Amino acid sequence: MGLDTFAAHTPDDIELTEEDIQAFRNAEITLCWGIFTSDGSEGSFRGKVYEPVVRRITGVSLYQEWIPPEIVREMYHAFRAYEHSKWKNEDIKPEDIEHSDLCKFFKVCSERNLGLVGWS
Repeated sequence: MGLDTFAAHTPDDIELTEEDIQAFRNAEITLCWGIFTSDGSEGSFRGKVYEPVVRRITGVSLYQEWIPPEIVREMYHAFRAYEHSKWKNEDIKPEDIEHSDLCKFFKVCSERNLGLVGWS
């Protein structure tokens, strides 16, 4: 079973605004894409590839038809906390940590109040 994951304002409409698309582009996200997804820079990625790590870090499965914005916001915070924890013994400020592309993707969703649509 495949899974493509799309950022969306509602579960019924995966059309993003030009501002949404630009926010993803500005974040310089590079994720694996599927048949119907782009490379992550336009608000979608191949969820099947990332589902295990997303579930492990956030406790949320991407295999859902709709993940609302408030849950995506929690997912972003979980990724950010995980990435900060990897550097806890280093003399590095949290704002200096380069975040993973998944973390950047969830950050854009969080800032733009976007949920996730899963298509399999």
